Amino acid sequence: MSKSLARVRAALEAAGATTQIRETDDRARTAAGAAEVVGCEVDQIAKSIIFRGEESGHIVLFLTAGGNRVNSGKAAEVAGQDLGKADADQIRAETGFAIGGVAPVGHLQRIEAYIDPRLTEFPEVWAAAGTPRHLFSISPQELIRITGARMAEFTE
Repeated sequence: MSKSLARVRAALEAAGATTQIRETDDRARTAAGAAEVVGCEVDQIAKSIIFRGEESGHIVLFLTAGGNRVNSGKAAEVAGQDLGKADADQIRAETGFAIGGVAPVGHLQRIEAYIDPRLTEFPEVWAAAGTPRHLFSISPQELIRITGARMAEFTE
């Protein structure tokens, strides 16, 4: 088991989350492919979209429904600072994950996070479990509890 996957599993267990981690195939690299693999709607895929906070210098996580796109202007307003592109090195340094497998839990340090209200319309959502080939299912309420994500409107 990869270190990243083990860290996600440990974070979920430590939080007492009721979840299932599933190994998938390369289709899980996109929201549409991930939805196809696990048999859910594309909007049930919680994408981890990362920006760099220009004032804080740290990354900001936006958990977005698979069919939605983050509006950078709205996201900056929600975060209370200008947002820029976070590079792969910074993402790995702060989350411990490589791009393509950034999980919403199990980060190396506390991450400021926001969640798309669309995700709360489902009893279950799926998110990356630390690798591009692993996903975990969770209720949106548990995801909010574990991540501390604040609900906000930041999509187009």
